[in-house]
Amino acid sequence: MTHSPRPRTAEGEAGLAALLAAPEQALIATDFDGTLAPIVPDPRAARADPGAVPALRRLAPAVGTLAVVTGRPAADAVAYGGLAAVPGLIVLGHYGWQRWQDGTLAVPDALPAIEAARAALPGVLSRAGAPDGTWIEDKEHALAVHTRRTADPEAALRAVRGPLGQLAGRLGLAAEPGRMVIELRPPGVDKGTALTGLVRDRAAGSVLFCGDDLGDLPAFASVRALRADGIPGCAVASASPESPQVEAAADLVVDGPAGVVALFTAIADELGL
Repeated sequence: MTHSPRPRTAEGEAGLAALLAAPEQALIATDFDGTLAPIVPDPRAARADPGAVPALRRLAPAVGTLAVVTGRPAADAVAYGGLAAVPGLIVLGHYGWQRWQDGTLAVPDALPAIEAARAALPGVLSRAGAPDGTWIEDKEHALAVHTRRTADPEAALRAVRGPLGQLAGRLGLAAEPGRMVIELRPPGVDKGTALTGLVRDRAAGSVLFCGDDLGDLPAFASVRALRADGIPGCAVASASPESPQVEAAADLVVDGPAGVVALFTAIADELGL
């Protein structure tokens, strides 16, 4: 039996201990890209780590709630990850705007501000001198500008950051940074809000959340806020040199998606699954 890695904080240790003591009351949630799936140059080519679905399937019979909380459209995460094979899994897409469960997808209407940003973005990027390789990922309820494919991704990100922030400000949107990406989305929509809502909806007695990017920091903050309200929790970082802030904010650090899978496998071992 493999024992799960131990958190480096007392609060995280208490959160993991509560999960192991009463898994039927626990909520285990994870980001997708960079956490269940390795980061790739084209997000459409992302696929879950080969061990991810088997590990989640082992946990499913014993853990009260398993969830994926992602900035992607929920249906894309399900398809790219093969997540329909995990019984009872909940997938919150677009930072909670969408919910997939048992094959059913609930999708709200897109906001007019996103439609306006969609029309304006090509001109904004052109005037900013965005280099070849800069591209727009249309998530329907959000728009992500990626620079990973450019010759100098960090320089390209710096070039577009100001113009994208100005566009977001004019339209009442948030411009959220990530790993070689800036995303335009409605304000107040983040993984922290989504995670807190899911914990309340499922009446979870403990929570563990895994993430790798700046967009996961609100979920880490949610874990801390829930602990203050008496719900034990553990924030897990899927380590990446591109987002050291995430590792610094975590209770437990693992080595990328393979480390997340190893953690889930160890939890299943400790639960005797």
